[in-house]
This record gives sequence, structure tokens and C-alpha cells, in this order.
Amino acid sequence: MTEQLIQYIEWGAAQAPVWGLLIVFALMTIESSFIPFPSEVVMIPAGFLAARGEMTFGQGGLDASAAVAAGILGSLVGAYINYFLALWLGRPFLHKYGKYFFLSPPTVQRAEEIFLEYGPGTTFVCRLLPAIRQLISIPAGLARMPLGIFTFCTGLGAGIWVIVLTAIGYYFGLKTVDMSYADLVHRGKDILNANLVWIVAGCVVFFALYVYVHKKIMHGRGPVVTVEADDMPSPRG
Repeated sequence: MTEQLIQYIEWGAAQAPVWGLLIVFALMTIESSFIPFPSEVVMIPAGFLAARGEMTFGQGGLDASAAVAAGILGSLVGAYINYFLALWLGRPFLHKYGKYFFLSPPTVQRAEEIFLEYGPGTTFVCRLLPAIRQLISIPAGLARMPLGIFTFCTGLGAGIWVIVLTAIGYYFGLKTVDMSYADLVHRGKDILNANLVWIVAGCVVFFALYVYVHKKIMHGRGPVVTVEADDMPSPRG
């Protein structure tokens, strides 16, 4: 699919000064939902165009930050689509009709197995893994994961992914004079694949530390001491 979509990047780049952020938001919403769509063809070119001052504001840092924000917001909206579809429709519907929405029963079942085996933290870590990153929102909805926690984990994982892709594109935008969009996407994917294991490992360590500190804080509190009104010292001493 990546090859077929690359040919449309030039069209998107021509619209970037006016519609760039909206295009990023819309495509990342699609990418994060149940529709197969590679985020590399969205965020890497967005970073590339931002570095060259060819996005909405004409300022590299501001455009890159805005593109990241639009990408994260789109990722959340797409994840909400999967989450609420699973929450409202339920497992029997997805297993029976999911194939019409690019969701085969084995795919849904595998995503659910991963979620049940590793817990809600998978909604964070799996946002960095190709093939499963979009689908992990479905078992979260089936399990009725609290929406606040789901939003935090999904936004954090999607944010890291979006920032990494945008940074790759931004790097090429600063370092290269002439590069085709096909080369941009392919070289960006090569860099990403070469370092993906370290990115995921770092996020796993980060999440483990977060869980550890959270448990220490929650379980390390001493007993709550209540003070009755009669025990309060008199204002007159």
C-alpha cells in the first residue's frame, strides 16, 4: 500500500501551505482506525515540509510542532473509533462482521490475546508496533478499559510514534537539497526499522518505571489520621 500512496504525496505537499494540518489530522485519523494506512507516508513528509518552511506557518519549529499536535489528535480520534465500536458492538458482532471492516476474526482474537496477557499497558507500547498498533484499541474497548487511562496510554504511545516520524522527516528536510518523496519515505522507514527495537525497549522501560513508581506512591501512603474537632487546640492557647 505504501508504494501506491507515495504518488499522492506530491499532491498533498502542494496543498500543505493551506490544508497541511487538516490533511495530517484526517489521514492520521484513518491510520489509527481499522482502515489499513501507513503513518510513514503522512508524518515523515509533514516533518520534511515543515523543515523547509512549506507548511502552514512557514516556520520550521512551529510547523513541526503543529504537525505533531495534529497527528496525535488524529491518532486519538481514530483510536476512539475502534474503542467505541468495540464497546458498543461487542465481540460477537466483530467476529461475525469484522471482515467487512478489514478486521478478520483471527486478527481481532490475536489483538485481544495480547491485551489480556500483558494488560492495559499494551495500549501504550503497541502504539509503536506495526500491524498491531491500530488494532490494540479494539480489545481495550471490549474490556471496557477506563476512557481516561485509555486516552493517556494511547496519546502517549501515539505521541512518541508521531514525534519520531516527524523528526525523521525534519532531519531529511534540513540535510538534503533534493530528494524525491519516494526516497524520503523509504529512507525514513529504513531508519525507523533499524532503531525500532531501541525505541520500543526504551518505552517499555519507561512504562515499567511509571508502574513501579505509581505502585510505590499508592501503596506507600501511611494510614490517614483524622482529627476530631474536640482535639483541635484552642485559638486562645
